[in-house]
Amino acid sequence: MPRIFAIFFALLILSATLSFAQDSTLLKQIKTIGPDAQGIVGVSILNIETRDTVNYNSHSRLVMHSVFKFPIALTVLNLVDQGKYKLDEKMKVRKSDMRPNTWSPLRDKYPHGAEIPLSEILGYMVSQSDNTACDYLLKKIGGPQVVEDYIHSLGIKGIAIKASEADMASAWEVQYTNWGKPADLVKLLDRFYNGKILSKASNDFLYKIMTETTTGPNRIRGLLPKDAVVAHKTGTSPTNDARLTPATNDIGIITLPNGRHLAIAIMVCNSTADEAARDRVIARIAKAAWDYYGK
Repeated sequence: MPRIFAIFFALLILSATLSFAQDSTLLKQIKTIGPDAQGIVGVSILNIETRDTVNYNSHSRLVMHSVFKFPIALTVLNLVDQGKYKLDEKMKVRKSDMRPNTWSPLRDKYPHGAEIPLSEILGYMVSQSDNTACDYLLKKIGGPQVVEDYIHSLGIKGIAIKASEADMASAWEVQYTNWGKPADLVKLLDRFYNGKILSKASNDFLYKIMTETTTGPNRIRGLLPKDAVVAHKTGTSPTNDARLTPATNDIGIITLPNGRHLAIAIMVCNSTADEAARDRVIARIAKAAWDYYGK
C-alpha cells in the first residue's frame, strides 16, 4: 500500500476511535445521570455536521405529550407550502374552541374568541405550548391521523399521534397513545434543520418560534449559558395520585460554541421523581452533550 494511503487510513481509524471513545464517555455519563429520574430515560443525540450519534433507550416508545406539537406544526406548515393556508391568514377561533381547565394563554387573551392570524396561533402552540391553539389546528387540518400519516410519509415511522390534548385529558391511559422514539424524533429534527421538509420561509418561521419557547426553562436550557441558542419543544404530563408522571420531555436543536449543532431528544417516562429532579436530569444530560461536542 502506498505510504500516502497508509497514512490516510490510519487517520481514519484514529478519528473513528476518538469519536467512539468520546461517544462512549458521554454515554457513560448519561447512564450515570439517568437513574436520578426514577423512571425510563430515553436519549438520542446527533451532531448534525459530523453525524456522530449517542443513543440510550432511543428506540423505546415514550409518551410525548406536547412534544407532538412539533410534528403538528410541521404538518400545518407543509399545508402552507402547498398553498392551502397562509401564515398571515386570519382564522376564526370561536369562544366554543376555548376549552376551560387547560393550559391556554391564547384563551386567556381572547376569552370570547377572535380572528387570529395563523402565524400567531402557531406561535402560541409552539412557543407557549398552548392547548387551545393545538386542538384548534388539529381540528382544522383533519385530526391527529393526518399528522401521523404526514410524518410517516417522510419515512419516519417511530412516532404515533392518535389523540388531541382534549382526548388526552379525557382519560389517563389515552396519553400513552401519543408516543415517540427519541431516535425518530431526532431524525425528524435533523431533516427539519437541514431544510428537507419545508420551504425556507416556513422552516425559518418554525425555527424562530422554537427559539422563543418559554416552557421548560430548567430542561435543555437549564445548565447552558444564558445566551445559548436552543430551538426546542417541551412536553409535560400531569402527575397522578401515585406520584407517577408519564412524560417530562424536551427535544430540539442546540447551537454549539463551535458553530455546530446538536439535534437532541431527552424524554423521561413514568417517573416517580419530583419535577425539579426530572428537569435536572434533562439539564445535566444536555450540558454533558454541550461540553463534549462544543469543544
